[in-house]
Amino acid sequence: MLPMQFPDKKIALLAAFTSRFGIGLVIGCVQLPWPGWLIGIVFGLLLSLPEALITKAYAPILIIGTIGGGIIGGILHGWK
Repeated sequence: MLPMQFPDKKIALLAAFTSRFGIGLVIGCVQLPWPGWLIGIVFGLLLSLPEALITKAYAPILIIGTIGGGIIGGILHGWK
């Protein structure tokens, strides 16, 4: 979000933070019989998609959401 141009940078950063926080919260609350890293990847990608479509910055948002989700899922639910 930092290199992109927005009229109100503070609100844009707050929105990005709350979105990523929400992704982490959802990953932590999900109970599926999948490996933790897979839960994180699926929900990180799925919940990052609306932001990517709105901003048209597909690659950075989807890549960071997917990798971050995988890491959070692995830490919270295990790597098995």
